[in-house]
Amino acid sequence: MKILLKFILFLFLFTFFSLVYLSLVGFETTKFNNQIIKKIKSLDNNFSIELKEIKIKFDPLQFKLNAKTIGPKLKYKNKVLEIENIQTQISPNSLINQKFIIENLNISTKPLEINKLISFIRTFNTDPELYILEKIIKKGFLVADVKLNFDIKGNIKNDFSIKGFVKDAKISIFKKYKVDNLEFIFDYNQNLLDVKDLKLSFNNLNFFSKNLNLKKIENEFEIKGEIENKGLKLDNKNLELLFNTFFTDLNITTLEFSSNNKFLLNFNNKFRLNNFSLNSEIELQELSLLNKLNLKDIFPKNNENIKFYNHKIKLNYEKKDKKKELNVNGGGNILLQDNEDELTYSINKKNDIYTFDSSLKIKANSLIINFLNYKKTEDQEASIVINGSGKLEDNIKFNLISLEEKNNKFNIEGLVIDQKLKIIDLEKANMDYLDKNQIKNKYNLVLKDSDYILSGSVFNADYLIDNLINSEDEENIINKNYNLKIKIDKLFIDKEDSLDKIEGFLSFNNQKILNGNLIGNFSDDKKFKLTINTNNDEKITTLFIDKASPFIRRYKFIKGFEEGTLDFYSTKKGLENTSTLKLYDFKLKELPVLTKLLTLASLQGIADTLSGEGIRFNEFEMNFVQSGRLIKINEIYAIGPAISLLMDGYIEKDKIISLRGTLVPATTLNKVIGSIPFLGDILVGSKTGEGVFGVSFKIKGPPNELETNVNPIKTLTPRFITRTLEKIKKN
Repeated sequence: MKILLKFILFLFLFTFFSLVYLSLVGFETTKFNNQIIKKIKSLDNNFSIELKEIKIKFDPLQFKLNAKTIGPKLKYKNKVLEIENIQTQISPNSLINQKFIIENLNISTKPLEINKLISFIRTFNTDPELYILEKIIKKGFLVADVKLNFDIKGNIKNDFSIKGFVKDAKISIFKKYKVDNLEFIFDYNQNLLDVKDLKLSFNNLNFFSKNLNLKKIENEFEIKGEIENKGLKLDNKNLELLFNTFFTDLNITTLEFSSNNKFLLNFNNKFRLNNFSLNSEIELQELSLLNKLNLKDIFPKNNENIKFYNHKIKLNYEKKDKKKELNVNGGGNILLQDNEDELTYSINKKNDIYTFDSSLKIKANSLIINFLNYKKTEDQEASIVINGSGKLEDNIKFNLISLEEKNNKFNIEGLVIDQKLKIIDLEKANMDYLDKNQIKNKYNLVLKDSDYILSGSVFNADYLIDNLINSEDEENIINKNYNLKIKIDKLFIDKEDSLDKIEGFLSFNNQKILNGNLIGNFSDDKKFKLTINTNNDEKITTLFIDKASPFIRRYKFIKGFEEGTLDFYSTKKGLENTSTLKLYDFKLKELPVLTKLLTLASLQGIADTLSGEGIRFNEFEMNFVQSGRLIKINEIYAIGPAISLLMDGYIEKDKIISLRGTLVPATTLNKVIGSIPFLGDILVGSKTGEGVFGVSFKIKGPPNELETNVNPIKTLTPRFITRTLEKIKKN
C-alpha cells in the first residue's frame, strides 16, 4: 500500500513539475516544421517558409500548448518577408498523435519597409491599387501583429485581427502633393479599420487625428473621424497649389488658421459617395485676398487686399443622396480701409438655393453712397445689414439692405437682381438722412400694383441731375419697365434752389423715359414744366423753366450765369435727336471762349465788362442735331445790348470742337438797323469808304486746346441781318 501511495505521489509530483517546467521553460522541437511548411503551401504552392526550432510551452488555464518560433522567413517565389515570430496553440493530442492541427496563428512582424511589403504582396495579388500604392509611397515602416483563427477544416475564420503601427511614411502624388512624417496606430478586423493618433505633414502643413475608422455595413463603407490642425500658415507655394489651382478667382495671398473637423462618409461597394457630413470649427487668424471689387466709390480708402482677422467660424455640410445642405456661421474683424471693422455672417445653402444674413459695423472709416449724395464721417459708427436668398446662376433677392448711422437711416426691401447684376424688382425703399449738402432728405419709394410711387417731404436731386448731365455711362442697370409716380413737397436742384410741390409721372422702358409729365414751382413762384411724349418711334420732349440759372450753372465752362428763362424742344427718331434750346433775358459774367474772342477782336471794353459785371443777352437760340457723340450745330444766334453773334459748326464729344461765325458789337449793328428804312446802303455805310465793323471767327481744336482765329469784316452777311430783323420783329 505504501509503495502504491509513493508511486502515486511520485507520479503526481512528476506530472506537476513537468507541467510547471513546460509552462515556464518549455522545450524546443523541429517535429512540426514540415507540417507547418505543408500548411503554408496549402494556401499557395509558391509559398514557402524557413523555420527554426519551435518552442513549446504549456498553458494550464486553456489546457493548450503554445508553440512559438523566432525569426522565420516567409517566401513567395523570389521575394522574402522577414517575420519577428509566429505563435500558435495546439492541443496536447496533436503532440501525442504527432498530428499538427492549427487552431490559431499569431504573426508578429519585424519593422517592415512598406514598399517591400507591397512588392511582396504584389507577387501574389495583382490588384491595380497595389501598383499605385507602390509608386506613390516613397518610404515608411510598418509593424503588425496578425491574429488568425482556423476552423476544423483549416480555413481562416472571420474573427481575424491585424494590429500595428506605421512610422515615418512618405507619399508623393504628381510631384506637387507630398505627405511626410505619416504615422498612426491601426486595428483592423473583418468589418472595421480603426486608426488612432494619426499624424502627417501635407506639403509641410501639419495635421493630426485622434481617431479615424472605416467600417463595412452590408454593401457600404463608412469612414468616420476627426482631423485637427493648429496654427496652420500657408506659404505662397501652398497657396498657389491648393487654391489658385482649383479656385482661380480667389487670389488668396495669406492664410493662417486652426481647425477641428469631424466627418462621416458613406461609399457604396463601387466607391461612389452616397452620404457625407462635415462639422468644422475654424479659428481663422488671418486671411488676405486680392481685392478685385471696385469699391472705391463706397470705401474711398479701399485697400489692394481685403484682410480678415480673428474669425471664429462654424461650418456644417451634409450630403444625403441627392440632397445637399451647407451652413456657415462666423464673425470677426475685416480690414477694407485704414482701420478694422466688424463683420458677422450666416450662410445657408440647401441644394442650389442660398440664404444669407450678414452685418458690417463700420467704425473709424469713411463710407460714401454717391447716388444718394451721402458720406459717413470717420468719427461716426455705421451698421450695414444685408440678408436675402437666391441661386448663383439665377436671380438673387435681398429681403433687406439697411444702413444706420446716428440719425441717418436707409432701408431697402425686396430688391431683386439678375446674374448680370441688373435690378429687376424692388418692393420698398425708405430714406431718412442728412446728405453732403447738409440737406435732410426724407422720402419713400413703394411698389403699388405695377407702379412705383416716389413721395416724401424732401428730396435732394442735385447729384442725380449732375450725373444725368455729365455721365457718359449708358449701361442699363435696371432690367424692368415701370411707371414712376412722383409727389415731393420740396425737391432740391442744388444747394440753394428747390422746387416746391413737384408732381407728375415718368414711364420707363429699357431704362429710357418714354412718357412723362412733371410740374413744379420755384420758391419765388416761377414755373417748371417737363413733358415727354412718345408716339411710335418718335419722342418729343419739351422743357420750360422760369428760372434757368440752377440748370445752366451746372455746365462748368459757363460761369456767372444769372436770371433767364429756358425753353427746350427736342424730337428724337431712332438715334438722331433734333433740338432747339432758347434762353431769354439772362446775364453772363464769364465764358473763357467768348472772352478770348472779344480780346482778339480788340473789343477789350466788352471783354472787361464780361469779366466784371457781366454782359446781358436778350435772347439765345441754338438749333442742333445730336447722333451718338456727334453734335451738329446748325445755328447759334445770340443778341444783346452789347454784342450779337451768329455761328454754326460741330462738336465731337471729348475729341474736337469746330465752330465758325460772326460777332458784331451793338454800336455797329445799330447803324445797320438804322439804315434799313432807307434801303439805300443796307450792307455798307451811307458815306463813301465807311464800312460796317465786325469780326468773323473760327474756333477749332480739342476741348482743352482750342485755337481761335478772327478776321475783321466790312460787311454783314444777309443771313446775319435777316436773323437780327426776325428777332427784333418778334420782340
